[in-house]
Amino acid sequence: MSIRQSDFRLWSFHGPIKILHLSWLAFFISFVVWFNFAPLLAAIRETFQLTDQQVKLLLILNVALTIPARILIGMLVDKHGPRITFSVLLALGSAVCFLFAFADSFEKLAIYRFLLGFVGAGFVIGIRLVSEWFPARQVGMAEGIYGGWGNFGSAFAAMTLPALAAWIGGAFGWRYAVAATGAIALIYSFVFYALVRNNPKGTTYYRPKNLGAMEVSSRKDFVLYCLMSAPLYVALGVLAWKIGPANLGIFSSLEVSIINSGLLMLYVYQIMQIHRVNRSLFATNPRPVPDIHRYRFKQVAVLDLAYMVSFGSELAVISMLPLYFYDTFRDSAHLTMTQAGLIASVFAGMNLIMRPAGGWLSDRFGRKRTLAATLAGTAIGYAALAQMDTTWPISAAVAVVVFTSLFVNAGNGAVYALVPLIKRRLTGQIAGMVGAFGNVGGVVFLTVLSFVSASQFFLVIGAVAMLVWIVVLWALDEPRGYMYEQNDDGTIEKIPVDAH
Repeated sequence: MSIRQSDFRLWSFHGPIKILHLSWLAFFISFVVWFNFAPLLAAIRETFQLTDQQVKLLLILNVALTIPARILIGMLVDKHGPRITFSVLLALGSAVCFLFAFADSFEKLAIYRFLLGFVGAGFVIGIRLVSEWFPARQVGMAEGIYGGWGNFGSAFAAMTLPALAAWIGGAFGWRYAVAATGAIALIYSFVFYALVRNNPKGTTYYRPKNLGAMEVSSRKDFVLYCLMSAPLYVALGVLAWKIGPANLGIFSSLEVSIINSGLLMLYVYQIMQIHRVNRSLFATNPRPVPDIHRYRFKQVAVLDLAYMVSFGSELAVISMLPLYFYDTFRDSAHLTMTQAGLIASVFAGMNLIMRPAGGWLSDRFGRKRTLAATLAGTAIGYAALAQMDTTWPISAAVAVVVFTSLFVNAGNGAVYALVPLIKRRLTGQIAGMVGAFGNVGGVVFLTVLSFVSASQFFLVIGAVAMLVWIVVLWALDEPRGYMYEQNDDGTIEKIPVDAH
């Protein structure tokens, strides 16, 4: 079942629109759970008398598991379907959320916060689900609404949980506020399972032939897949380095070496899995992959890089922008910390509107063209931010922040307007890898910030955006015609990928 463009009634609750609303709400709740502790850190710090290093460790642990989790969840959703995968993710997340809420030591807080990082992988599940219910001409808009509205869960947590904790009051206020998000996730896991179906009636949910890695179409793609997997482990190594003696000093050199050795072994294991799934490419007399099963892995690699710039830079900038604005304009414009936070919140808040807009523009004007335009605007915006100083009027500074956020957030939508159109049965794994690169970008850019000034930080992001813009123009193919999948009875299904 699909819907005509004129029938995209956003406030309906039937057919594909019903699935869209149920999907973004699941994603929204998962992000509320994932970010439920950040706005309550002051109370948590007081309860456990945490040091600054321990607070920083909790912040790092919150994102560490999300990178590999998005890869794993992508595999599971392709194999088992979004309905069961999202329901189980929310239920398990609620259980860990309860454990975190009533932890009685810092060690337990750290363990449960690390485990809660996997809830951030819920984003991947809805990408596959929405792509099953919407045709190519609408999938960009639908994925943009899913991503933009679901992403607002982090902002909703920041706006509501401190007030809820204050209303409850007492030393246990923050604990019950955190537990409340877990209860909501648990209830909604049953609602989601009851109301959602993996795909419309009369259609097939295509599953990968193997679990453990993506199938590729050539030896060249195999090499590229292995190369593009490496940054995921390097990013985790950077997080371990931040915790080590050179930075926070929480882990010893030996402990960091053990972590890095484990990451290297995991990377080698993944290469072995990629080879296992694609071993037919290396047979003595390899048979070429049939045309109906072929796709270009370079499409995935380009989207990895594009999301690293768009969502990765967003993660990094929203982490530093409030303090940067305060330090820059507190004397010249008498800016308060609260005002700086409100201005900075625009950067992430624009996701609510511009991510759907990026998807809609992709559907309307072409996916490659839209992605290239957002990257060019992103590069210009960051170059402008790099020129900001105390002599600027605050209105000009806000205007540049808004300009940059428009393109960054539209870029998020443009990337995921392309993801579902590469290979249907691998959509979850592709979405997982692309999403993980967003986290990689956040780690990389924040690491750059630790070595350079804020102006140089913005220039680095702008330069990377321009490089990726060139890569998009040179290497990305506009989806045309059809992608093909084989039904269980051997018949071939043609799935349109043109936006028009």
